[in-house]
Amino acid sequence: MSRGTCLITGASSGLGEEMARQFAALGWDLALCARRVERLERLRDELRARHPDRRIEIAALDVTDPEAPFTVVRQLADTLGGLDRVIVNAGLGKGAALGTGRHDANRQTAMTNFVGALAQTEAALEHFRERGGGHLVLISSVSALRGMRRAMTTYAASKAGVAALAEGIRSERVPGVDVSVIYPGYIRSEMNAHVAHRTKFMVDTPTGVRAMVRAIERRRTNARVPAWPWAPIGTAMKLLPLSVVRRMV
Repeated sequence: MSRGTCLITGASSGLGEEMARQFAALGWDLALCARRVERLERLRDELRARHPDRRIEIAALDVTDPEAPFTVVRQLADTLGGLDRVIVNAGLGKGAALGTGRHDANRQTAMTNFVGALAQTEAALEHFRERGGGHLVLISSVSALRGMRRAMTTYAASKAGVAALAEGIRSERVPGVDVSVIYPGYIRSEMNAHVAHRTKFMVDTPTGVRAMVRAIERRRTNARVPAWPWAPIGTAMKLLPLSVVRRMV
């Protein structure tokens, strides 16, 4: 028996791909979206083979296309008979220090991570308002807790924006809608493969995503994951001087 229907964006790799595996194992029917459809097809076939009783639907989605999130959410909601949970996960990690000639990379990250997240959130809430409820999950980052330097500046700012979106929606108290914001720490993925070998506190993808899924299933309002060491580090990041934070992360 299905536990419900869950839509995950950015599901073709990294955290989204592993969330799909873990939610399918927990009994969720899935709607998986990403730009790289061939990867989604392979993931769909893998999940259907492992869990033949699960419904797995896929759709191409470029979150920087202003209309695409609305079209895709409506299409998949219709196919699956409604969506109980939407996980706004699609993201990009490009970036450079501001003023160094790479505005193109910084703008692409901002458009994907914040403007794209805004469109996904609007589409999800449009469906939840019509449906009378649902669970909206926004994937932020521990880097959102403070301003970051150099290549991380725009990424961190975009993820802080995602967290602010979640808080604003929660403050509105949309009837029947639960809102969770997840702050992953350093979890190995395709996005950070080029720095994983020299990053402190990095955990492997299944371990990190298991902590994310646990927090989502509990409908946590805010969760820094994995809890160790990111719950105490996150608190310290918010309180300590910026000069100290620079040396921590």
